[in-house]
Amino acid sequence: MLRKIRITLATFVMVFITLLFLDFTGTLHHWFSWLAKIQFLPAVLALNFVVIALLVVLTLVFGRIYCSVICPLGIMQDVISWLRKKKNRFSFSAEKRWIRYPVLVVFVAALVCGAGSLVALLAPYSSYGRIVTNLLKPLWELGNNGLAAIAEHYESYAFYSVDVWIRSLPTFIIAAVSFVVIAVLAWHGGRTYCNTICPVGTTLSFLARFSWLKIRFDAEKCRNCSLCTKNCKASCIDYKNHTVDYSRCVVCGNCLEKCKFGALSYAGPTKKASTSSSPGEGSDSTASSTDETRRAFLVGAAMATAGAALAQEKKKVDGGLAVIEDKAVPTRLTPLTPPGSLSAKNMATRCTGCQLCVSECPNDVLRPSTGLLTMMQPTMSYERGYCRPECNRCSSVCPSGAIKPISVEDKSSVQIGHAVWIKKNCIPVTDGVECGNCERHCPVGAIMMVQLDENDEESPMVPTVNESKCIGCGACENLCPARPFSAIYVEGHEVHKTV
Repeated sequence: MLRKIRITLATFVMVFITLLFLDFTGTLHHWFSWLAKIQFLPAVLALNFVVIALLVVLTLVFGRIYCSVICPLGIMQDVISWLRKKKNRFSFSAEKRWIRYPVLVVFVAALVCGAGSLVALLAPYSSYGRIVTNLLKPLWELGNNGLAAIAEHYESYAFYSVDVWIRSLPTFIIAAVSFVVIAVLAWHGGRTYCNTICPVGTTLSFLARFSWLKIRFDAEKCRNCSLCTKNCKASCIDYKNHTVDYSRCVVCGNCLEKCKFGALSYAGPTKKASTSSSPGEGSDSTASSTDETRRAFLVGAAMATAGAALAQEKKKVDGGLAVIEDKAVPTRLTPLTPPGSLSAKNMATRCTGCQLCVSECPNDVLRPSTGLLTMMQPTMSYERGYCRPECNRCSSVCPSGAIKPISVEDKSSVQIGHAVWIKKNCIPVTDGVECGNCERHCPVGAIMMVQLDENDEESPMVPTVNESKCIGCGACENLCPARPFSAIYVEGHEVHKTV
């Protein structure tokens, strides 16, 4: 019963958190954005004390159920391990402390020092988001475009086509390598990655040792058949000594299902196994089954209640997409970070590189950074679109506080950068024709067309930028007809301002 409830809850989490990364319309975030916000590391970085306290309590009561029910990367490993279909293939192994603890120390040091690329590489939720966004989403979009073509043939517009492109080749390669490594480890060893590399799993293992409910042995009922050990994906059950390494047990329930003699139970410390009756007596078996069902129901009820309590208020999102021709990327002295990120420092220290904001950006403005310390964290560029003032989707989906929620009204007054005019690229100067695209499309009226030579009435009209009004949205850069480089581009600000 425990295993069935775990699989049901894990399936729900896996399906809908995957759809959060795949859904380019933003529709599902009305209902399931809380699934991203109850992930351990994003909750810690967002200082979401309610979620942190809940996860701590869940671990102290039920053990490491987070890893088998809430963490998508852990669930993915279970799925890959299950696909192998080879029975009784695991064995007990000692805890690899010489790997687990140094990795955790390095991870914490990277968090403190702001080495975002290393944090993103090790964080389990971020690894899963990176895998889905880079490897699965292109296939999802191609399928959508196929349906859009079919629908258009029948004069239906139930679907619309989207651009399918690689936002960052280094991030794509990292996602592919991460998937292969984790998949191979899961295929051969089940939860090897969780119990040797994952820093979140190691952190929760300190608490799981003291959990109230645990997998417990009744040595007198045990027949040393070893089925519990051979089906333990965490390799944490030593049937010879009748012990369980609770720091690695993820409460999957496989051992309980495989034990034929009732020697294992998921029980609290006050639970005492009966020794007066034989393993085959009906009354003892019935009582054990009833207790197991009650505990499994308690686990399911706790998880369901936690999900309902953490559901966030729905936010409006923009579903529009801008399909704009690619242009060359200008060299920016200061990278652009999204409105709501406050500063480059806040982004670097709080972003986990999960790619959710990149996946959700409807205008193809966000893409993973290629900087050494900020790799996989979002940065902005305007070759395919610009940051529309009416869109705040990235701030509404970020679970870690790297991009804080910002209203549409407030976004229009946040200055993330300012436009810079490049005379040598401007069409009125190079081709002697009228333009004014940048002025016409500036949403805040920060650009005016003036004569290049104020003393010559025949001189061409060129743009001038009022930096105090410019918010850095990039409309001017994106819509500038100059190729390959725009005649006007946006330079980022280290710290955002209010205009």
